[in-house]
Amino acid sequence: MHFSRIALAVAAAFPLVVQAQGIATEAQLKTVQVAGARAPLDPNLPSSTASKTAEQLREQNIYNPEDVAVNLPSTTIRKRYFGDRNANVAGRSYGTLQPGRALVYLDGYLISNFLGRFDAPRWNMVNVEAIERIDALYGPFSAIYPGNSIGTTLIVSERKPKGLEASASIKLNQQGFSEYAASENYTSKQLSGRIASRLDSGLWYALSMQHQDSEGHTMGYANAVRGSTAGAFATPTAAAKVVTGILYDRDPQSRDRALFGANSIDHSLQDTVNLRLGYDISATQEIEARVSWWHDDSTVRAQTWLRDAAGNPVWSGLVKDGTRQFTIAADAFAPSLRDESHRQLGATWKTRHAKGWNASVVVTDYQIINDAARQATLAQPLADLGGAGTVTRRDGTGWNTFEVQSTYTPTADDFGNGQHALVLGLHRNQYKLQNVVNNSSDWRNNETTLNQNYYGKTTITALYAQDAWKISPELVLTSGLRFENFESADGSQFFSGPPVATNAFPGRSITATSPKLSLAWSASDDVVLKTSLGRGVRFPNVDELFNGTKTGASITTSDPSLRPEVSDSVELSAEREWGTHWLRASFFRDDVTDTILRQTDATVTPTVTRVSNVDKVLTQGIELVWATRDVGMKGLDLGGSATWTDAEVKANAANPAQVGKKWLRIPPQRYTVQASYRPNADWLFGAAYRWSSSMYNTEMNIDNNPDTYGGTSSVNQLDLKASWKFAKQWEWGFGINNVANRPSWQAHTMPQRSVQTELRFSL
Repeated sequence: MHFSRIALAVAAAFPLVVQAQGIATEAQLKTVQVAGARAPLDPNLPSSTASKTAEQLREQNIYNPEDVAVNLPSTTIRKRYFGDRNANVAGRSYGTLQPGRALVYLDGYLISNFLGRFDAPRWNMVNVEAIERIDALYGPFSAIYPGNSIGTTLIVSERKPKGLEASASIKLNQQGFSEYAASENYTSKQLSGRIASRLDSGLWYALSMQHQDSEGHTMGYANAVRGSTAGAFATPTAAAKVVTGILYDRDPQSRDRALFGANSIDHSLQDTVNLRLGYDISATQEIEARVSWWHDDSTVRAQTWLRDAAGNPVWSGLVKDGTRQFTIAADAFAPSLRDESHRQLGATWKTRHAKGWNASVVVTDYQIINDAARQATLAQPLADLGGAGTVTRRDGTGWNTFEVQSTYTPTADDFGNGQHALVLGLHRNQYKLQNVVNNSSDWRNNETTLNQNYYGKTTITALYAQDAWKISPELVLTSGLRFENFESADGSQFFSGPPVATNAFPGRSITATSPKLSLAWSASDDVVLKTSLGRGVRFPNVDELFNGTKTGASITTSDPSLRPEVSDSVELSAEREWGTHWLRASFFRDDVTDTILRQTDATVTPTVTRVSNVDKVLTQGIELVWATRDVGMKGLDLGGSATWTDAEVKANAANPAQVGKKWLRIPPQRYTVQASYRPNADWLFGAAYRWSSSMYNTEMNIDNNPDTYGGTSSVNQLDLKASWKFAKQWEWGFGINNVANRPSWQAHTMPQRSVQTELRFSL
């Protein structure tokens, strides 16, 4: 597809404007009002953005904090079940297998977690009750943000009190789940409360607490796949036990597959406590601090579908159903437990002069206080009595950040011709990995000998500058430069074997420079055209360099010599506003060298997951965003987005056969439509529809059957929401997610139809 030609045609056909703009840095923000409330907007922002305010978020069903981002343009949230702790973010040029390309901030504090293979942003630290807005920034066009911004930067803001505030809510979610022989109802509950106040002394506080009791549907199935070279399944022998309950289908690569039961059925109890304190030192100076704590206690169970001649459940061993024979490993249905506590600290000092120079300092520290993941090696019910297993600990793992920033806002009443708005900054972050696996004679209660461990640190130090120069009343040139130094240290691995393997890796140091340039032209009072160029360097994270796992069923290998991803990106956008309408069209092109890929080879036993570089991946596409208010009748608002993407491997010396193949987990098409109707001050009705096409999940694009467990399928989902303020300070909400119960898969089965109700009190 010739995306550049299409982009020019679209830009010519539609004078456009963005639905809602986002934020870059607080010191540069100004408020723009267009037919109602709009996002805080940096007038010189060098890339496209999208936003949702608290009032807009009322239009959709929200259970977990990550739900606030599901309807943002070109955004995917891999929320596998209610209570999921690993809801990864994907954007218009990267998939959920590339979590390092998503930056997430909470009130300026980094909550992106780059410590494990599927470790998602620490959404757990966000209290749903306190969310004021979410803003998304697309692409590496701002020098203010680290190289992980080559994908999407999400900024979650919690509201500050203006006086005494109090609120509380109770939510109940019921999901009916049915797939293969798994058929159960799952209930999730959540209690949330917040109290906040601003005192005459200039001190303010906000205390919020949340308790969540969530049941998730099965995340996987014990199965056996007939490999391309293995011929038919084994012929039954006399030694095998006759069972019933084996089911058959075809896997994502259209190979014959047998399924024996459901595993990874998660029940979690989660508690979050957030305390924010702030103080106005003077009219132009303030300080703020945050203390957050999150605890999770989860139990993972399994269910076998196999029954012997007497009707007893069969969990392992040599089995047959008369025509085929299988060996079910002892740990195929093994249960697990996890107990973890995390804490986050943050502090901010800043000035807030309306014009001239301002400064800010932000310090954060995120630590995993304790994390014990206990895994049995036997299936239930034997594992319920104890027995051998492993315990994986990540105590002491975490990250810290430090940022000093100075900004200059022109002193003229308006941003006059020839004037400059400046941002200068110093940024540092460090991630520390401590992953220890111990053997256990009683997997529930003790730890004996060392099985394996992984250690390492990464540190990034950056200097950056950004300048917005108003050349004329119609032209603003924004230029930026980011200089970064990356260091890795203390990397090591140990396997108990056999054979015993110990690796100690030398430290590395890499420097990179990322230039940015954007030109915005106000072609008329309601039309803005913008061209943005930017380079972003995404350094390998500590997990990709040093982490790994070795179990009976799988091996994950890291690569301490990984090269950083370098993205050279272009965005051409046209924006228009007329009456109550907003429309934006963007053509984007991301040319990434040394893309970091994590791919699993399931054709071998145990399966092997490797981390490696791919020489060049080119992603280009078109994004449209539209919104209108009071369409046809007062109180009826509509909006939506459409994204067409082509992502292809252009070079890969390590695997030349991959050249020409489509990149993983990026849908070629995705659409979102939202509608809300407010007939009066008491009632609200909302609807959201999302559709996206199926994607590839293998580097050679051999998964031709995506609509099944293990595949990456299309999404076709309608959500409905209604809320009623039935009394002063009281509101009741009712909603249905996935109304038509359309199945979808991102390797795991995604949530099916669920019904949610909520009762809220606010002072």
